[in-house]
Amino acid sequence: MSDPTDYAPQADGRPDPGEVCWAWVPYEEDATQGKDRPVLVIGTGTAEDDGERVVACLVMTSKDHDRDEAQEEAAGRHWMDVGTGDWDREHRPSEVRLDRLVVLNESDVRREGAALDPGIYAEVLAARAALRG
Repeated sequence: MSDPTDYAPQADGRPDPGEVCWAWVPYEEDATQGKDRPVLVIGTGTAEDDGERVVACLVMTSKDHDRDEAQEEAAGRHWMDVGTGDWDREHRPSEVRLDRLVVLNESDVRREGAALDPGIYAEVLAARAALRG
């Protein structure tokens, strides 16, 4: 997996660190079910079992978790506001979940939505690192 601090968006159709892309993400409570959603790519690498390129992603949502922050924190879920971008057709404010890393095959990640602002990307990585201790 690449160093997650490498901000490297390239408009080439491949998911790169700093980009918000779309993918089917399994639910935590039942990996056989999931939802198509935006993800923030924070790293890339190669799968050990088959050599396919993989991407490390943080799950995103347009749901505002500020209103239920205490409940989310009690459940071990930590969110950070990242603003709006072209990844959402309605340009709704988005949040990224700092404590849930999802590793996906590159072939399962679609549609470059947009690149996150480099300063906000750095803040996300710093907040994730602080949370992890």
